[in-house]
Amino acid sequence: RQTGDLSRVERIVDKRRNKKGKWEYLIRWKGYGSKEDTWEPEHHLLHCEEFIDQFNSLRLHSHKRPKVPKSRGEPLIAGHPSATERPTQRQRKVGVGPGKHALGDRMSKAMTYKAPPPGGPHFVPPLRVPHNGLQNGEMEPLILNGLSLGRQIDLFCHLSSLSGSPLANGKMHLHSSVKRKLAEDKGYVFDKRLRYNVRQNESNCRFRDIVVRKEEGFTHVLLSSQTTDNNALTPEIMKEVCRALGNAAADDSKLLLLSSVGTVFCSGLEPSYLIGRLSTDRRKESSRIADAVRDFVLAFIHFKKPIVVAINGPALGLGASILPLCDVVWASERAWFQTPCAALHLTPSGCSSYTFPQILGVALANEMLFCGRKLTAQEACSRGLVSQVFWPTTFNQEVMLRVKEMASCNAVVLEESKCLVRSILMSILEEVNEKECQMLKQLWCSTKGLEALFSYLHNKTYEK
Repeated sequence: RQTGDLSRVERIVDKRRNKKGKWEYLIRWKGYGSKEDTWEPEHHLLHCEEFIDQFNSLRLHSHKRPKVPKSRGEPLIAGHPSATERPTQRQRKVGVGPGKHALGDRMSKAMTYKAPPPGGPHFVPPLRVPHNGLQNGEMEPLILNGLSLGRQIDLFCHLSSLSGSPLANGKMHLHSSVKRKLAEDKGYVFDKRLRYNVRQNESNCRFRDIVVRKEEGFTHVLLSSQTTDNNALTPEIMKEVCRALGNAAADDSKLLLLSSVGTVFCSGLEPSYLIGRLSTDRRKESSRIADAVRDFVLAFIHFKKPIVVAINGPALGLGASILPLCDVVWASERAWFQTPCAALHLTPSGCSSYTFPQILGVALANEMLFCGRKLTAQEACSRGLVSQVFWPTTFNQEVMLRVKEMASCNAVVLEESKCLVRSILMSILEEVNEKECQMLKQLWCSTKGLEALFSYLHNKTYEK
């Protein structure tokens, strides 16, 4: 047989690409059966353009026909020659039937997988594309063994979005759920972004200078002053803290976590605020500020649930004095503690005149209250002012891990345990707090007290 002789060719049965990417056609010769069909390269069929065009047009129409449902093991279309043809001797050697692509068949077998049951919640129909080596529009599974798992998932999601599959929306839900999980695993980050992430829908949780988070089992209060520097305290800020403690005492939380936003935990009473207020109406303002300090300290004394404090930076003045009134104090290595009462020409506050000698010892307490000695976090821990000290980079994670573990305890047990520890001291602390506030009120009413504040700010400005 000469391939170029047009009278020798009966028709073209199939076509395929060889390993070099060149087209080959399966030729049916006149006077011969299907067993004698042969694959011939395209350049051997220079005089058979009519047969090639006829085959391509028939193949195009066959792809447009609706596919006939078939059961496993049945022929594609009843009566079609491909259903009854037997492979030739050459085809049996390579293990390929008529119209099959040897390489494609082996690759599709390698990628055989068990599809999930139809109709399942995550069912994705197998992606199938036309294969040039198959007849009558038969489809073969898309071969994805060259793609990574991530690329395959992206391809599924992309094609599903084009076809309107529910997976298009499921992709978005998957990503958002993963992000939420990662956010939960990371824990808290005590920074300024918390102010904008907190949802304070209840009227009694709307604050200006603090942030309140209602968490599972505990209430998280963060000092985040917008009206003062370094989380300094004013009567307005102290009232907000008292209101937050009152809300936490009445809700179902088991304990309260107190921390701060920024690098400073609390710098105590703001000297510039005191001067500005005391300069206008000394008697009235001194009484108002002293009452605010008394109520602020009493809120900590009377709070029945455990109070946990996370000190991420310096704690000065009243910010350090209230720590003995709390139940658990955890500090970062970067934290330090100071009560510069004498430098500010102020008397001790926050019951520190009683609690500091009890905890630190009389000698060290006098040095802190009279001389303004600065205590490092490790020194405060060794003296009993701080429970534990953590490394700054893992401080937030360590605190949240322990707070959540503490919040898993029984609420009644926690509250009654604190009552047993604190009930004996409550009357003493109330009396000490009252005396300290009366002394502060007298100092602020005097001319010498106001001049001392002016002198402190002048020296502080000069040092800068």
